[in-house]
Amino acid sequence: MCDSVDPVIAPSGTLLGLLQRGRGDGTLHALTAPRSEALAALDQCVLRDPRHDWRVENRSLYYARLYLDLDGSLDAVEAHLFAPEDHAAPGEERTGLAVSVLGHLASYGREDALALLRRYAAHGANWPWALDELAVRDDDAALAALAAPVLARFPATAEGEAELAAAAGDSYEPRPWHLWAEDPDPAVGPRVKAALERSSFGLWQRQLTAPDRPQWSVDGVLSWAQEGHDRGNDRHVPAARCLATVATAADRPALLAAARGGLDGARAAALSHLARTGDPAALDLIEAAVADGSPVVREAAVESLGRMEGDTVLARARRWAPRPDALGSAAGRLLACRGRTGDGPLVLAALREAVRGHGPDGPALWCLVDGAGRLGIAQAAPVLRHLYRETASSHLRGRTAQALAATDASFASGFAVECLWDCEETTREVGARHAATGDQRVVGRLRRLAADPAEEAEVQTAVRSRIGPDTAAI
Repeated sequence: MCDSVDPVIAPSGTLLGLLQRGRGDGTLHALTAPRSEALAALDQCVLRDPRHDWRVENRSLYYARLYLDLDGSLDAVEAHLFAPEDHAAPGEERTGLAVSVLGHLASYGREDALALLRRYAAHGANWPWALDELAVRDDDAALAALAAPVLARFPATAEGEAELAAAAGDSYEPRPWHLWAEDPDPAVGPRVKAALERSSFGLWQRQLTAPDRPQWSVDGVLSWAQEGHDRGNDRHVPAARCLATVATAADRPALLAAARGGLDGARAAALSHLARTGDPAALDLIEAAVADGSPVVREAAVESLGRMEGDTVLARARRWAPRPDALGSAAGRLLACRGRTGDGPLVLAALREAVRGHGPDGPALWCLVDGAGRLGIAQAAPVLRHLYRETASSHLRGRTAQALAATDASFASGFAVECLWDCEETTREVGARHAATGDQRVVGRLRRLAADPAEEAEVQTAVRSRIGPDTAAI
């Protein structure tokens, strides 16, 4: 994302909205739209990253393939990379998607993309990302030529050498650095070799540094959890893990007392520990915490419920699921994850309520969607189809596609077809396994995916399961 706020996503029925979401229909619509309109929408997506969470959502290969299909110019990408903002606002979130798209285009043989990557690695603010892209795609001679401009970024001072060592150690792809370390130029090889040695030594030092640990007793751990809470640093989850190590049966009364009415940090830690260990009193304590606890305690209580297992927990969750509060929502999510076939109506009600209350991108939807698919709730298909169309999260859409495959009889001839063009490899895999081959678009797309060297192995395995060793056999 380019800004600290969430990106603005266009309506799902528009070309821009489809491309921002990474839907397969985005590509299909772009290929039939006026070329100038399609390229303008594509450029907007690449220059203003539409993802809410780039860590779990893919777009770069999807956009790169569309640039290829449209024979799109990279002029807008070049202007974006070398705009004055590149050094005024050098965060990688502004340029990361564009650099990744160039990397894929370079893999497809676009020489203009490769040249742009080299230039940006030499002069751009987000040069480490560009260098990582080149590390797996460029030849030794071109990478060697980048040593001088990269090293010039670091002054020959103690501070500069420390920054150089940090950059070398943080690189995702070490190939250029090791190549430069062997450079006979006395201004390159020895300096990079020293930086690599220093980064390795720094990592060793960090591994030896003792973290901030609580005293190893129940009272010590609870005090440590409370101290963190008082400083605004919630520690109840790690504190619960510590309690699992040090608590004995003799400590149970103290833990029960803390979970009933201790200070907020200690109470949250005790609740989490008792829930993790399946203590018989945990469910009553969770219910009480939701009724009278602070926001931190209530949140810890509902989180703890999600970690519990067993028939007793499921029975209580069935009783709580209709509640119109956080505990009811948590109970619905627990049934989605661990419930039985008879829990379908409760999970469906929780799914509908989550969509009504928080829209198509609510945080509770992931496990509820998975649960609808796991339990085979056919009545959930209309809600799942709505989520598939509207969610801005391509990762959630992929999970929704898997749930639709298990609940919607029309999936194979409907959404499964567009899944073959989706931005997420897991979604393309679902499409490859389920899309009806009576549609000629499916036949052609399966053949293209089978032959595309950039496609993920799992997707190609799914394709081969449909078409066999001879693609002409479809």
